[in-house]
Amino acid sequence: MAKTWKTILIYHIMDEEMRRCAKSYLRGKLLDIGCGTKPYKRILSSHVTEHVGLDQPKPFNAAAEVDLIGTAYNIPAKDASFDSAISTAALEHLAEPEIALRECNRILKPGGIAVYTVPFIWHLHAEPWDYFRFSKFGLQHLFEKAGFEVIEIKPMAGFWATSVTMACYYMERFHRGLLHYVPVIPALGLLFQGFAFFLGKIDKAEQWTWMYSVVARKRDLSKKSVNHEIGHY
Repeated sequence: MAKTWKTILIYHIMDEEMRRCAKSYLRGKLLDIGCGTKPYKRILSSHVTEHVGLDQPKPFNAAAEVDLIGTAYNIPAKDASFDSAISTAALEHLAEPEIALRECNRILKPGGIAVYTVPFIWHLHAEPWDYFRFSKFGLQHLFEKAGFEVIEIKPMAGFWATSVTMACYYMERFHRGLLHYVPVIPALGLLFQGFAFFLGKIDKAEQWTWMYSVVARKRDLSKKSVNHEIGHY
């Protein structure tokens, strides 16, 4: 998803949410799964000690900042070697999301935190590698099945941000021919996004969110075992 006139509003929301998650949850050595260009590198820099980017051998973006070459299914790292992990708008592009989440769980230390952003209402993109959309109930099920304790699943916006952004993507098809040289369509798109920003403050309508953020913790089975033994005696 490129940062253009169509995505000013949702990028603002994404940045704010990543700041919140970084401040509250992300620490230590962090793995960025499907890192691409590491768009949140600056936001994360003051909260983590190391930002390691993982991506496939031929990422979609030639400007990608890749430190580890691999996939979400096969991360070239030892068990329990990271304190935190993030993955932004990538889970929908994985044909086997549960396997990917289990692999993320494997490389996290016990108690380590994973932050994912995952779409709920969005158009087809990066075709044909666009497999899923996720409800909050589906996300809860997937993360728990993969060995995580879900801390929160947060709608990142409501009806206005979603509908106006979809309208901007649709309007882009008219930004061609003579109109390509007159910025009428981008100007309208920016105006609509400005209205959507303020309307979203008044009317949340979060069941229409375009994306969720998920914060999940790797279960610390050793603590569970100790508590069980104490209870037994």
